[in-house]
This record gives sequence, C-alpha cells and structure tokens, in this order.
Amino acid sequence: MPYKLKKNGKSVWMAQVKIHGKKYRKHFIRKEDAKKWEVEQKELVKIPPETTTPTTSFLKWATLYLDHSVKYSTKTYSEKRTAFKRFLKAVNPTAEVSTYSKMDALKYLQRIYEDRTGYAANKERKNLAAAWNFGIKFIEGFPALNPFLSVPRFPEVRQQRYVPPQKDFWKVHSIAEGQDKVLLLTFLHTAARRGELYRLQWRDVDFGGKRIRLGTKKRQDGSMEYEWLPMTDELFNILLAHKQEAVNEWVFTQPSGRRQGKPYVDNRGFPQKLCEKAGVPSFGCHAIRHLTASILANNNVPMIAIQQILRHKKLATTERYVRGMEPIRPHLKILEGGLNTGPTSGPTNQIDERTKKKDLKLIA
Repeated sequence: MPYKLKKNGKSVWMAQVKIHGKKYRKHFIRKEDAKKWEVEQKELVKIPPETTTPTTSFLKWATLYLDHSVKYSTKTYSEKRTAFKRFLKAVNPTAEVSTYSKMDALKYLQRIYEDRTGYAANKERKNLAAAWNFGIKFIEGFPALNPFLSVPRFPEVRQQRYVPPQKDFWKVHSIAEGQDKVLLLTFLHTAARRGELYRLQWRDVDFGGKRIRLGTKKRQDGSMEYEWLPMTDELFNILLAHKQEAVNEWVFTQPSGRRQGKPYVDNRGFPQKLCEKAGVPSFGCHAIRHLTASILANNNVPMIAIQQILRHKKLATTERYVRGMEPIRPHLKILEGGLNTGPTSGPTNQIDERTKKKDLKLIA
C-alpha cells in the first residue's frame, strides 16, 4: 500500500511493489495515482513476455544450406551454389525469407524459363525447393509452405546427349597414349562415372578376384556407396601393366603441374582434345558410359544386367541410357509383306471363296 512521506519539504505518496524478490518504488502527489501504479505493476508481472518468432534472411538460409550440402559430390554442390548465386541477385539478401511468396517464386522461375530454357527453370526449381525443405526441417520459425513446389514444372525440350559411334571411340583410343589410353578403356569397360575413376585407389582394384570397386556419392543422402564390378580380361591386363608405373596409392593422377602425382580434381579437356586430334565429333566421359550401355543393348544383353553394370537404382534410368534400336529390327520385319503379312484366318478364306464364285458367275 502507498505511504505518505516528506520529500523536499513536500508531502508525497510513495508507491511500492515487490517483483521477483526485488522492491520497486515511485512517488506520486496523489494517493490514487500511487495505488494505480502499484496495481499496474502487479498486472504486468502476470502478463507473459511477448514471444518473438525467429527470423531468417535469404543470405543466412543460403549459407546454412550450402554448409549442409558439402556432403554431396563436387558437381552437385557446385550446381546448388550457382543456383543460390543467381537467386541472391534477384532478391535482397538481407530480407526475411518469410516475405517471399508463391507469386515471387513463379515470377523468378518464369524469367529463367523465358531467358534460358524450361530445363534450366526446372533445375533451379528443384535446387531451391530442396533448400526450402531443408529450412523447414532444420531452421526454427522457417515458413512451412514451400513456394517453389507450388510452381508447376515447365515444359522441356531436352537435347539428346551425343553418344559417339564405336568407330569414333576407337579412333580416339588409337591416338591416346599412356594414362589417357588406360582411362579410355577403363571408362568403356566399367561404364564408370568420371568421379568414380578419379577417386579410384589401388586398394579398389582386386587383381586376385579380377574385380574393381567403384564408389559414388550419387545418392539422396550424399553418402558414399561402393560396389564391386567384375573386370574383363582386357581391363585386367591393362590395369596390371599400368600398376607397374604407379607413383602412389591413386590409380589415375595428374601427370604434370602443381598437382602432379595427386588425384584428378577436374581433368578438363579429356577426352575432347583427343577427339579434335582424331578428327571426330567431340564427346565427354559420360558419353562413354552411354556408349557402353548402347553396345550391351545392341548385343541383346538383358536390361536388368545393364542396370547392374551401370549401378542404377531404377530400371527406368537405365532405359534412358540405352541408345540404338537394332535389337528390335527382327520384330519390325513382321510388318513387311503388305497384304501377305500374317497368317490367313478362316473368315478371310470364306470371303475369298465367295468372291471367286461371284467372279465365275459374271464370266458365265
């Protein structure tokens, strides 16, 4: 309760409250004002503090997601980082992600579609949607509605990857020397991805069991997954000879420069420079993987076996790799022969007989 006291020769009313063990005082001229202040202070204690929703800027979101994405392959990480570089130029990096709407996402992806291609817009959509889902899962207070998934996919006109004919591959192989020749044959006989061979170590080559172990990070969680693949006799012999010149534990190393003797990070220009030298259309390492699949398919190797060789999780993925339609040529021959195609049936023979009788009556 307020009490009266003298302050500077004047009578005042001193209000006082005790909050969490601490006393607070304030003087007033009127007793009613002092009482009112005491009541207000006690009421304030009963009111819970206002909760604040954590906020996240576009830049913080991008940084957290890219830090998380280092677990993926170098190519995948680079693709995600490039997507964010473009996106942060289109928004205010310090603005809050909560201000971003479905319409904003549509306009951003629509511009990419118009300026570039539907394939580019869909790839951007995929990367940013994955990043937004990461925010929902791990960042407190992150908006639960993913604006990028709200945007429908754009139509695509995807160019078919160029796959060299066998004769062009062997032309390039014939002019290759040293490690390049070994690399080309290893790519062909294993259908390996580029990174799988560039991180290959001699402990991954089992000469006793005639098999080779390939590891890939091309999985949803970014974990490394290894699989043993049988070696052909030709690959066995060329790798055994290559091992005699090995300088360390890596099967393929940089032949020169500041990274000489270290494993490849990016073997730029291989085998494109060799293609130019051989006078054939340029192709890359991944095209050889497609070539291997095509050779196997054209020799009637079962699709399930090709899937195992390519180490695909889904058969549908393998089917996209197969080039060449030669295996179906015998089936198309059924269509040859015009009116004579296919066996004659009972009803058809009856019609022919009636036609013959009608013709004879006309003659008579």
